[in-house]
Amino acid sequence: MFATSAERATFLKTREQNALPYFRWYRREQTSMADETVAQLRQKIAQAREVIAHLMDKAAFNGAEAHRALDYFGSNAFKKDFLPWPRHTDEGLRPEELNAANDD
Repeated sequence: MFATSAERATFLKTREQNALPYFRWYRREQTSMADETVAQLRQKIAQAREVIAHLMDKAAFNGAEAHRALDYFGSNAFKKDFLPWPRHTDEGLRPEELNAANDD
């Protein structure tokens, strides 16, 4: 394909120079897409927190587990052990965790 190694070197250098702007653009594009995705996920979590708060109000569910969920979705921390939700201890629910709306 190339008559001399100098021709090959010239070809490779030209190809690299032509590709460099594309790679810079691609990296910049990937970074901005990732930033946008993170921003959208943060907005979605904020929306989820608002929905949870609204559902708590409608169901008159104001126990410790409900507040644990609101605190979790309101923070930036990720907890692998957040689920299962709600957590019930072996002793059963504490009075503040009971949902008075479900009383017969």
